[in-house]
Amino acid sequence: MDRTDTGRNVLFVVLDTVRKDHLSVYGHDRPTTPTLEAFADEAAVYDQAVAPAPWTLPVHASLFTGLYPSEHGASQENPYLEDATTLAQSLSDTHRSACYSSNAWITPYTHLTDGFDDQDNFFEVMPGEFLSGPLASVWKTMNDNDHLRRVADWLVSVGNTIHEYTASGEGADSKTPAVIDEAKGFIADAEADDEHWFQFVNLMDAHLPYHPPEAYADEFAPGVDSTAVCQNSKEYNCGARDIDDDEFDDLRGLYDAEIRHMDAQLDRLFSWMRDEGVWEDTMVVVCADHGELFGEHDLYGHEFCIYDPLVNVPCMVKHPDLDAGRYDDQFELMDLYHTVLDHAGTAPGDGGDPTALTSAADAVDFDPARSLLRDEHRAFDEPASPESDRDRGDYAFVEYYRPVVELKQLEGKAADAGIELDEESRFYSRMRAARRTDAKYVRNERIPDEFYRLDDDPGEEVDLAGDARAHATDADEAALEATEAALAAFEDRHGGEWKTVDDEDVLSEMSDDAKDRLQDLGYLE
Repeated sequence: MDRTDTGRNVLFVVLDTVRKDHLSVYGHDRPTTPTLEAFADEAAVYDQAVAPAPWTLPVHASLFTGLYPSEHGASQENPYLEDATTLAQSLSDTHRSACYSSNAWITPYTHLTDGFDDQDNFFEVMPGEFLSGPLASVWKTMNDNDHLRRVADWLVSVGNTIHEYTASGEGADSKTPAVIDEAKGFIADAEADDEHWFQFVNLMDAHLPYHPPEAYADEFAPGVDSTAVCQNSKEYNCGARDIDDDEFDDLRGLYDAEIRHMDAQLDRLFSWMRDEGVWEDTMVVVCADHGELFGEHDLYGHEFCIYDPLVNVPCMVKHPDLDAGRYDDQFELMDLYHTVLDHAGTAPGDGGDPTALTSAADAVDFDPARSLLRDEHRAFDEPASPESDRDRGDYAFVEYYRPVVELKQLEGKAADAGIELDEESRFYSRMRAARRTDAKYVRNERIPDEFYRLDDDPGEEVDLAGDARAHATDADEAALEATEAALAAFEDRHGGEWKTVDDEDVLSEMSDDAKDRLQDLGYLE
């Protein structure tokens, strides 16, 4: 294809760990996102986007492949994307591409950056230069060796914890300005060479720990010492540390300040693109990969559950074929994979075919029923279950595999406090959910299943699959049965039965030195 046509450029921004109700563009009562509020004047704003998992690695793997987590297999039980063709690889013949992020999971050694012409993870422990070029190949070789792979596993698993040690509140530096600078440089170079481009960025400020720049901390969390509040969710979740309402308010203030900083940096990027004349011809996607909990369901962070504050994420898309405004139709975040292919393969006035971009044997074929740009979006013409009168497109599905690394840290924090965790609890449970806009059924591995009427109970406080079932109405029962049947049909198509996985299956081949380091950091006893 001719790479000099206009209309095919893509800017894809993920705001890591950002929950929808903390964005002023989604109604938050604090002015966290003035840039996105202005962006909403020319973008589609979606209220019912659903992430396929509640944490970074599987969500990004789904965004980049169009596969559910159970299909691409990237989880903490196996923290690599393997035997799949990424979106960047599919676009390699038509677009120059780059991936810039400060998230430790989005790196060559997890394969998430496969296919990008340039990448930098801006990570303090292992700078992007170390993981680019020939050394990236070394990492991939390590991944193919069962013994060496455990070393790479270790580096991934400790990365964010090391970040917590290095990113103290005193002099801590956000990597977001550098990410934005790099993104601008990449776009400028591609434009100078008359090439289409695909720019992916992940902004990490809203991920624990929260140490926002002083100006935004003063606005949103005045007087709060970010080094004095609980910045380790595992201490709270295991019961070793209590957090009262005032402290959670302080944490939410710091969180809002981090979001405001990201929004300001997006303004810097968007304004520059307008000044450079590349804004109009660029499809712009802004979404979160997952959210965060602040005490809801007695949980802090984004582990051990798949409640809506984690998986019902913000998503906004600017495209000439999409009318600006609010949309309340539910869709799955991995539909963005098909939407990008649609835009990249069929520029305005061009007869290109997006299916040509997925000709690789391992690539997920373009599906017009998954493109936000098509009238047939979410019309799969297939029932949600054999007896259902609803289309499969009415449902979104979420999967959560056993969080081995977080679980090890949780166990360490509990042991330090003399607490014994119940292995028949949500901490050890894998989970799946089927969600529609009014109802959600959660299948749990080690604890009872859950069901919520989201239309009447958006906070998921009344579990109608539990004791409250005695008070369920006929409509509740019908919704429960239909949603559970849709989940069972999904499991037949994709998930199947969970296999027994022991922690030692994941950690057995890790070197003794690596295990010692994990123990020092609190991941292992």
